[in-house]
Parts: sequence; structure tokens; C-alpha cells
Amino acid sequence: MKSITTKSVLIIILILILDQTLKIWIKTHMVLGQEYKVLGDWFIIHFTENNGMAFGMEFWGKNGKIFLTLFRIIAVVGIGWYLRTLIKQEAPKMVIISIALIMAGAIGNIIDSVFYGIIFDESFYQVANFMPKDGGYASLLQGRVVDMFYFPILKGHYPGWFPFNANQQFIFFRPVFNLADSAITTGVAYILVFERSFFKHMN
Repeated sequence: MKSITTKSVLIIILILILDQTLKIWIKTHMVLGQEYKVLGDWFIIHFTENNGMAFGMEFWGKNGKIFLTLFRIIAVVGIGWYLRTLIKQEAPKMVIISIALIMAGAIGNIIDSVFYGIIFDESFYQVANFMPKDGGYASLLQGRVVDMFYFPILKGHYPGWFPFNANQQFIFFRPVFNLADSAITTGVAYILVFERSFFKHMN
């Protein structure tokens, strides 16, 4: 049990360090909207910020943002409790690691939402300053999540007969995401593909 506990903690710490290091580098070296092509037009580092939920959705203005951040914090506490329970029950190692990935990703994005508004100034038309003298761009719990990974692998146009977005451009994969998002997606995908039987048994 000690071994898997140590591995889980190390996974969470490693993902948080990598996630935050990359985000801080992006904030202090790039202007919002700036991008670098890594693999032609297929893999691009594109600096954007997410004001709310997944894919940039927002609701209820500032109060909604505070509610969302507090909800995420409560959710992470719940995930942490569940992870501890799985370790005590000696659940399969990859189940525990998957939950650890989800927890690490959630914490990574919470850090942005809670603190980035007060430790950085704006990235519009300038490279953001860390701990600016005049204060950050927002108050506590009002920060924006930094995203940077963009994979527009397929580009084209919807056919004219299509029932929606006829003749308009489509891009796959359009959303821009970060390392924390990747950790969450990886953890969830592994559970859905390989560990559904375990959770059915738990129920």
C-alpha cells in the first residue's frame, strides 16, 4: 500500500510541477493569441485563456466564476477522499493512478482560477508580469486558466447539404487545452475503456 501511495503522490506532484511551469512560462513569454508551430500546422503552441468551464463556456458572470472555482475545490477534496479509500481497499493499481491523474489535473486548473488573477497582470498586447507592483488583472478566485496545446489536424468545410453549419469551415481538433486537461482526460479515458468492470463491481 505504501508503494502505490507514494506513486500516486509523486504523479500528482510531477503533473502539477510540469503543468504550472509550462503555464508560467507561457504567461511570462507570450502575448495572448501568440503561437509557435511545433509540427507544421498540426501541432501548435497557441496561448489562450479560459474564462470559465470547458471550451471557454461562462455563466453568471463573476459570481458564477466564484461558484465554479469553489465547486472545483470541493470536488478535488472529494476526489482526494475517494483516492485514499481506493488505496485502503487495495484497488487495482491503474485505477488508483487514473484517479491520481484526474486529481492532479483538477488541482492544476484550480491553481490558475484561484491565484493567477492576483499574481499576473493582463496578457493583452503585452507579456504578463509576475507579481506586478500595481496588482494583478483580477481578484482572488477570478483567475483565468491558461491553455496552449492546439492540434488542428484536419481542416475543411461542411458540405452545402449539411443540416447545420453548411459550407462553414470545420477544424478537428479545435479546442485548445493544457497539461492538466490532458491528465484529466487520460485518467477518465483509461477508466472508461479498461476499468468499467471494476466500478460496476464497486456499485
